[in-house]
Amino acid sequence: MPKITEYEPIVGTHTIEELRLLANRLYGKVIQNINSTAVGGGVAEILNRLVPLLRELGVDVKWDVIKGGDDFFQVTKKFHNALHGKPEEITPQMLEVFLETSQRNIDELKVYGDILFIHDPQPIALIRKKPSMPNGKWIWRCHIDVSTPIKQVWDFLTPFIHQYDGAVFSAPVFSQPLPIRQFLESPSIDPLSDKNKDLPQEIIDQVLDKYRIPVDKPIITQVSRFDYLKDPVGVIEAYRMVKKRIDCRLIIAGGTATDDPESNKVFEDTKEAAGDDKDIHILPIPSGSDTEINALQRASTVIVQKSLREGFGLTVTEALWKAKPVVASSTGGIPLQVKHKYTGLLCHSIPGTAFAIKQLLNSTEYAKKLGENGREHVRQNFLLTRQVRDFMLLSLCMYHPEDIIYL
Repeated sequence: MPKITEYEPIVGTHTIEELRLLANRLYGKVIQNINSTAVGGGVAEILNRLVPLLRELGVDVKWDVIKGGDDFFQVTKKFHNALHGKPEEITPQMLEVFLETSQRNIDELKVYGDILFIHDPQPIALIRKKPSMPNGKWIWRCHIDVSTPIKQVWDFLTPFIHQYDGAVFSAPVFSQPLPIRQFLESPSIDPLSDKNKDLPQEIIDQVLDKYRIPVDKPIITQVSRFDYLKDPVGVIEAYRMVKKRIDCRLIIAGGTATDDPESNKVFEDTKEAAGDDKDIHILPIPSGSDTEINALQRASTVIVQKSLREGFGLTVTEALWKAKPVVASSTGGIPLQVKHKYTGLLCHSIPGTAFAIKQLLNSTEYAKKLGENGREHVRQNFLLTRQVRDFMLLSLCMYHPEDIIYL
């Protein structure tokens, strides 16, 4: 993990000094993060970078993970989809599974923080321990777009949410009216991580050789977990529309998360949709293969993120940081990153995705300018140091309920 001083050339001395000042204000406070998995998915990725940097600054921050079986994660995956607005069949038995597993975690997981960040729906019921910790500050960190949730699931979760001292969302449009304080904290990427740091061309070439990907034609790439909401089959359909006019290759690369039981089925469906097209490369890349993801993005001509629903979309930020032209769906937190025709192109359909890709492949100067604008937009808004700052400010806010503080 890079030292805090290594970020100074990227964000400036003033930013680093501000982080140290805020960290001093949190001296003596224990901040506990709790989520559902230590590997795979955006939340684990954020915490893996956020926690060590906060500790280096002197903040006593911890990270714990709840336990659950396949049946529990089957239910929480349905919750995830339903909160994004996808209709799901949720039976009383499923709700009972959720509550039984939650109670086991309530009984077994040690909760000790002065400030507690509970991430997403999986551990949400831990708020039942609040009466035993009257001085604790409980924050529900929602990484999901809950602007149009399925009512059954939202109504089931709101009694838990209402008990928290605050809720945090990744974009203003993600939230719902709530009787508790709400905060905005966009996710971020670490520019010095293996997934985002500059790579020598020889490393990029080695990764392409490993996966037998020639560079004889433009490469279109989508990097994301194998998830129906990422619409990998739709990406293949858009590629085929482009292919009729421009000879190109497609890479769909990603992994699975331990709390997402659908991902293997999505992977198989994606391979089936690809058929025997030798210009389509479906790559199941294990969690932790950050250098490989980095190399694939840097080797790409255009990066796509054709999500049907999206929380924030860290892969979009990663692509923009690499100054790559991006075509992405206008959903969730993506429009915060992709400013249409300035930092990338937004789309609303499969034909629209194909049209935007063709536009970028036919105009390399325009594509280059979008990529340059995108990198600067990320530098200003979506780097890890900014999220570290927001995280500490938010923690301090919990001790000043009478103040209005904009993060």
